[in-house]
Amino acid sequence: MKIPFLGGRPEKRGAVDPEGIAELLAECELLRSLAFRAGVRLDDSAESLEALDQLLPRWRDDPEVLPWLGNDAGLYLGTVLVRTVPGASWMIRADGQPLVRLASGREFDVVAAGHEWAVNGVPELSQWYGEVAET
Repeated sequence: MKIPFLGGRPEKRGAVDPEGIAELLAECELLRSLAFRAGVRLDDSAESLEALDQLLPRWRDDPEVLPWLGNDAGLYLGTVLVRTVPGASWMIRADGQPLVRLASGREFDVVAAGHEWAVNGVPELSQWYGEVAET
């Protein structure tokens, strides 16, 4: 997922508001709607990732929904990481791709992870979270 209006912003126009970007990336409207209909509460916790992993993947039958859901799953994973892992923050590459940067400096492409989960179901979102949060 590339968000061109977030990346490559000229310095003279001012700094990007990190909280505003975090709120925008946390919307994940399609994923939140799907989870709500399935009775899963997305509260930006690691436990909610485990609940998402338990959903029946009916979206895999819809090629139009699959890429959007993959984006949302990745952005939600990133939101949970940023809100629960000390020192984790959003970073937007020059090409508009959102990443999570950990305090160690390691960068993690959450959108790629979300797509992998949406298409294959593995690794699970909670597994990604566990691996990334430990580093």
